Amino acid sequence: MGGFFGVAKKKACVNDLFYGVDYNSHMGTKRAGIVTVSRDGIFTRSIHNIENSYFRTKFEGDLDTFSGNSGVGVISDTDAQPIIINCRLGKFAIVTVARINNVVELERELLLDGQHFCEHSYDIVNPTEVVATLISQGKDLVDGINNVYRRVQGSCSMLLLFDNGDVVAARDKLGRTPVILGRHIDGGARAVTSETCAFPNLGFEIDHNLGPGEIVRFNADGFTTLQQPLDKMQICAFLWTYYGYPPCEYEHRNVDEMRYSLGLDMGERDETEVDFVSPVPDSGIGMALGYAQGKGVPYLRGIVKYTPTWPRSFTPSTQERRELVAKMKLIANRSLLKGKKVAFCDDSIVRGTQLRDNVSDIREAGAEAVHVRISCPPLIFPCTFLNFTSSRSEMELITRRVIADLEGGQNANLDKYADHTTPEYAAMVEQIRVRLGLDSLQFNTVDDIVNAIGLPKERICTHCFDGSSYY
Repeated sequence: MGGFFGVAKKKACVNDLFYGVDYNSHMGTKRAGIVTVSRDGIFTRSIHNIENSYFRTKFEGDLDTFSGNSGVGVISDTDAQPIIINCRLGKFAIVTVARINNVVELERELLLDGQHFCEHSYDIVNPTEVVATLISQGKDLVDGINNVYRRVQGSCSMLLLFDNGDVVAARDKLGRTPVILGRHIDGGARAVTSETCAFPNLGFEIDHNLGPGEIVRFNADGFTTLQQPLDKMQICAFLWTYYGYPPCEYEHRNVDEMRYSLGLDMGERDETEVDFVSPVPDSGIGMALGYAQGKGVPYLRGIVKYTPTWPRSFTPSTQERRELVAKMKLIANRSLLKGKKVAFCDDSIVRGTQLRDNVSDIREAGAEAVHVRISCPPLIFPCTFLNFTSSRSEMELITRRVIADLEGGQNANLDKYADHTTPEYAAMVEQIRVRLGLDSLQFNTVDDIVNAIGLPKERICTHCFDGSSYY
């Protein structure tokens, strides 16, 4: 998905920038970059590939080369960033958290308009450079950013670092990804982040949540609103169920509280006999704790992540290697599982490959019964708004393969399979259960997700569950 961090201080910012960006590392696994600007307007930039390493190890050796009191950085699942541009609106560095579905069409239109591009990777133009070019076409900065909002199909949040040290933050027009401003508790510094877990250890506290399409400009002394929030919002529900780090909050709702609430409610209504509940680590932990409380059964770790060498999942280039990584990082705890009926809580089922392998290991370890409880509804519609997964086809989703089998080779009646009250939905869940070798399988519903987040349904994107969102 991607995440960013920016900071403006009255003194050197590089340490805050380095650790602030690092606290967004769980949001992406491909590229990372940071840039600072000195008092005399000189930018210093560094970009690294982080597919097979970590942000800190890649960038720590670069830190002595940076100077200045303001900087921005990004963890990207797509392109190499930041981009530095000089145009009639000023000289600035830019980072984005974006998905641009029409990037090829925009490149063609801009080339015909006399623009040119310098950055290419994977045989396409760098999407962040496209965003910078669209901004440069505006009559002023706000008009330029709104030009991005008007023309990009997908989503785009961004940070711009100007040569005078000011930082401009702009949230996606539908607020699909969060942008949060922070204020240092001792004064003299401001920061902006995708993930609020970046703030506490650096001495920042939440100051302002940008609304959809809101644009602000800030420096060490404070911020100025350049554009008020727009009316509509479609913040991604998956931020809470999967992507977000437990201590983070979006729209004033903590991630772990939301996950605990989902588990608590499911545990209270689940009549299945189990000896204990276990999370599928790490994103299943919050739900499992809530489920244990709601059902009144012990919380034990029937599956454990091997953190010394698998602290997080990188994204290998092939599906075969991704499956191997998924298997190798988790170990079944045989002493706990033997002869037990266990409920396992997980965030979602995408392809089903990892869970199927986990179930096989759990059975081999001697578990008497394996029940799986999923915090979100079945994923039926691929996301076209965020860089959500590395899936190349909707048929990689286990739901779509099952639906095709049930519908005689066609992916038909999707609205019925998305509705948890229909016979079609029940048949789909039963087939998934059989394919994964489970004794029982339950998902939370869209209503459960909405209630746990605490926002009106129309302000939450639940598209991957029910196909309801829009550009």
